[in-house]
Amino acid sequence: MKLSVINYPEDKQEILTVENNPVDPEAGTREVFFSRTVYIEADDFMEEPAPKYKRLYPGNEVRLKGAYLVTCTGCVRDEDGNVTEVLCEYDPDSRGGDPADGRKVKGATIHWVDAATAVDAEVRLYDNLFTDPDPDGADKNFMDYVNPASLEILRGCKVEAELSGAAAPANFQFMRLGYFCLDNKDSAPGRLVFNRSVSLKDSFKK
Repeated sequence: MKLSVINYPEDKQEILTVENNPVDPEAGTREVFFSRTVYIEADDFMEEPAPKYKRLYPGNEVRLKGAYLVTCTGCVRDEDGNVTEVLCEYDPDSRGGDPADGRKVKGATIHWVDAATAVDAEVRLYDNLFTDPDPDGADKNFMDYVNPASLEILRGCKVEAELSGAAAPANFQFMRLGYFCLDNKDSAPGRLVFNRSVSLKDSFKK
């Protein structure tokens, strides 16, 4: 989902330093670009939030991980009524995610990638192959229990520019989503393909 920081200078771009693993300081840091337009997860925005939803919705303030505090001001829809862009304003005195006035932020911390420098990737989400824990048990035909949703392929995903040079068998953690490895057959320079090896539990229950 596209997110535009409408009060951020159009011609400005920053380099921010972010941690590789928030629970392991020894994992080091990396540099990422930040500009007026970024991409976020589509489910990190709800125009009409569900109870206990702490991500982006009109009027709510959240942290963009390692960047700034932003407050949602609205959204843009296409002719079919689908949300295509989230609009926010940022607090320029909150670089790194900590407001200068020390106020507490009740909203969540969400991850993002810079739209100007992000690269495309294909992401393959694997789930259980069967819907029954014992598909070949007595009087069972295992073909009746094949999970039609055992593989979901997402194309046109956006990942950080640094990953453009990654090569198999490299492994990565995608924040809040899980652990992924590069496909050793289909992934190539200019065509990144990531396979999910371990999923992470989402803290928000829909």
